[in-house]
Amino acid sequence: MPATNRSRNRALLDFVVLPFIFLTVALLGGLRIGAENGTFIFIAPPVVTLLLATLLMLLLIRGGLLRLHDWVSSDFPPLTNVAHIWMFITMFFASAQAFNSVLPERGLLHWLFSFFFLWTLWNNQFSSFDARRLLRSLTVLFGTAFVLKHMLLASLYSPEGGWLKRVAGTLLQGIALGTLDVPTFAAVTGYIAFFTLALYVAGLTLLAFAVNGETTVISEPMAHNHQQLSAAEPLAVREAILDDSRD
Repeated sequence: MPATNRSRNRALLDFVVLPFIFLTVALLGGLRIGAENGTFIFIAPPVVTLLLATLLMLLLIRGGLLRLHDWVSSDFPPLTNVAHIWMFITMFFASAQAFNSVLPERGLLHWLFSFFFLWTLWNNQFSSFDARRLLRSLTVLFGTAFVLKHMLLASLYSPEGGWLKRVAGTLLQGIALGTLDVPTFAAVTGYIAFFTLALYVAGLTLLAFAVNGETTVISEPMAHNHQQLSAAEPLAVREAILDDSRD
């Protein structure tokens, strides 16, 4: 019965929960709210976000969160392979939209943020990662980008201004803020981006728990067999001694 419940929960997670989470992230990652009239503005992910998503998927494979050889195989039923491939596709586009939600839309800051992400993800390709450390690293990465864009830059370019805008005007004398060319959106855009990133990290966390549970299920029969072998060893030794004494 526990094994049956575990398989049902895993099927529910793979077929329904994770694709729904990643599809929601893919839909909300490009959503912006206009500052003037509150209209919905959907921004397609730039090409650089697809490159960032590819690097991130490679990191997820190296960190053990994605196991292509364990989840897609000719030994599995076709429905299982299709469900896992669909989950990989939704995860890829969710990753691209997660980057899209924290990248400035255009201008110099867009390329500065893109270079920051590219440099970080490329360096991480040559580092050793496990699932827990990778999740912490991604949480810090997206959290830092969120604070920079939706808190600091939003305060800097808000029409009302503020202390940050005055400080920036003093530090950047002779450089017009318009050269950075960052559009302004309504404050609710930041809440949408926060929910999107939280949902994306939650999906990766659920995937990590599923991977750990799968490892536990695999290791339990091995430990059970080892215990049986250890218990049988004294009997084999005793029988061997009795045979020698008879001879």
